[in-house]
Amino acid sequence: MAAARKPKRVAASQPGFLTLKSSTNPTDLYSSKRKRVNKNKKKNWNKHSDINDVEDFLEDIRHQERTTGGLLAEKPDDSLFFVDIGQPKKIEEKGKSSRPLRIDLILQHDSLVPPPKDVLAYQQPNAKKLRRSAQLAAKGVAPRRQKLLLNRRTAPRPTKNAITEANNNPNRDYYDIWGQETKDTADPWYLQQTKKKLVKRPEKLNAKPSVLPAVEVIAPGGSYNPDFFAHQSLLQEAHEIEVVKQKEEHKIERQLAYNKDDAATETIFQEQVQGLVEGEDDDEVWASEGDEGDEEQEEEDGAVGAIAVAQKKTERQRKRERAEKVKEQQRLAEKQEVEKKQQLFQLRTIKTSIKKEDQKTKERQTKRKAKQEAQKAQPRRLGRLKFQPQDMEVQLSDELADSLRRLKPEGSVLKDRFKSLQKRNLIEPRERAKFKRRHKVKYVEKRAFREIS
Repeated sequence: MAAARKPKRVAASQPGFLTLKSSTNPTDLYSSKRKRVNKNKKKNWNKHSDINDVEDFLEDIRHQERTTGGLLAEKPDDSLFFVDIGQPKKIEEKGKSSRPLRIDLILQHDSLVPPPKDVLAYQQPNAKKLRRSAQLAAKGVAPRRQKLLLNRRTAPRPTKNAITEANNNPNRDYYDIWGQETKDTADPWYLQQTKKKLVKRPEKLNAKPSVLPAVEVIAPGGSYNPDFFAHQSLLQEAHEIEVVKQKEEHKIERQLAYNKDDAATETIFQEQVQGLVEGEDDDEVWASEGDEGDEEQEEEDGAVGAIAVAQKKTERQRKRERAEKVKEQQRLAEKQEVEKKQQLFQLRTIKTSIKKEDQKTKERQTKRKAKQEAQKAQPRRLGRLKFQPQDMEVQLSDELADSLRRLKPEGSVLKDRFKSLQKRNLIEPRERAKFKRRHKVKYVEKRAFREIS
């Protein structure tokens, strides 16, 4: 065998020899050194092991199973060979032939391998528990739940001798058997104390939180092929909204603006050494501040002395003050009496003023009700955030498409529904939660990558 293989190796070692496999490099065939590989490691098993013959054998088995439904070696001869007796005679039948259509043959399953067994189709919920119950029932032992039901003693219900009313009595109570509410025949006090009386549903719960419709129809100018004037009116409305936003931005800029000429001009060095160097000017400032402090102290001492020197009021002075106080009260009372008498001659003027006040009150009530009705169509403040309306979906004149295929979609259906729920006071306005990483990201190099690098 070794002598037969030697000429092949010599021919393969020649530079001009061409191999059948294009993937092999001819220079590798006449290399003197053979690559040594350590096969003790698992990572070298698949890389340096030749398993092509095993793969070809398994692929042949799979091909036989797909085409014939099993191995050809295990098939009987009758299924592999047949006797050719020629083309059978066609039997002419009236009507359509029994041959299937071509479309039915295409849809048929061409693989002869049976489909795998569906395990989930044979599973049954609580199968183990039901099997155990069936075993106990076969032995004559009842399950625990059935025992509890049999041992439960049902108390006999007291039968009342109900007095049936005559059908021709016009004063009998009307009872609707199809009604939703149950008829309470017991004492209301008894039902309330035993907490069997249903709580009355407040009328406020029946009212909707907003009068706005669930789906708002866009203006005619926002349709696929809008009218010119309708589209221009929608553009004007969008322009006014943008002007209001721009005015608010300019207002904030004006409030935050400042004059650069009023800024401080001292250098950083002068600000840092301020108060560190003491001079004559500082001494004069301290002296002047000390003199002013002494003068203020003297003035306070004089004021305290004046308060202390104040004399005490005599009894005669106090009686005079009380008499003057009583005279002032009497004078005010007489003045009020005179004013009341004068009002008798001013009845017409008072009636006119009362009518005017009533008219103003009615006008204010009407305005308040109109304001309340208008607020029903506006979103309320349900949380700390204020509702921000969605941007108007409008296309410019040069963006209008001439066909449905070129129509450019505007907005998002999900965002529109989310804003509609906020506008109808069903959910509070929200903002996207900001993700803040708690721990720093730690980068770890994997072992496989570390071996390559």
